[in-house]
Amino acid sequence: MQLKQELVQYYRWLRQYGINDSHSGNASVRVGERVWITPTGACADTLASDRLVECHLDGRIGDGASLDTPLHLAVYRANPEAAAVLHSHGPHTVALTLDGSDFEPPDFEGQMYFPRVPVIQIPYDRYVADAPERVSATLARHPIAVVRGHGVYACAANLNLAYKWTCSLEMSAKTAFIARMSARPS
Repeated sequence: MQLKQELVQYYRWLRQYGINDSHSGNASVRVGERVWITPTGACADTLASDRLVECHLDGRIGDGASLDTPLHLAVYRANPEAAAVLHSHGPHTVALTLDGSDFEPPDFEGQMYFPRVPVIQIPYDRYVADAPERVSATLARHPIAVVRGHGVYACAANLNLAYKWTCSLEMSAKTAFIARMSARPS
């Protein structure tokens, strides 16, 4: 299935372009009632499409699926038009949202795509239990969101658009960071 190969390629690009480290984040695609997701602890540099784990919208989760699989399934159930979910750890985005405030991109593209990016506060010790409901509810209203101190979730009708949202948000956060640094007195 070409879609599975595309999923691996987008997951690799998140690593290649510094949005994830070698083993962070996860990614999925939906085909009808089936969802293909990266395995837990997947290395983006070596992942092959035959290692993706098949899951189902009814809650059946294949062996070895990502810890975030319940979250991905919840996003698809809350947003029937979504066919791709990417989870990343863009360092500029994570750093600039550590205070828990929603992020407002300062640049033209960021404002055009998402004038406000919600930041969801979930205590680290409650992440696994609370994230599926909280993130899926937010992504039903927004194309992208941040879990404070953890990372970015983007959902879209296809992998390319979810990747675009992810990269655009990280570029907006990097731009905001550079602007803040250059405004500091020397």
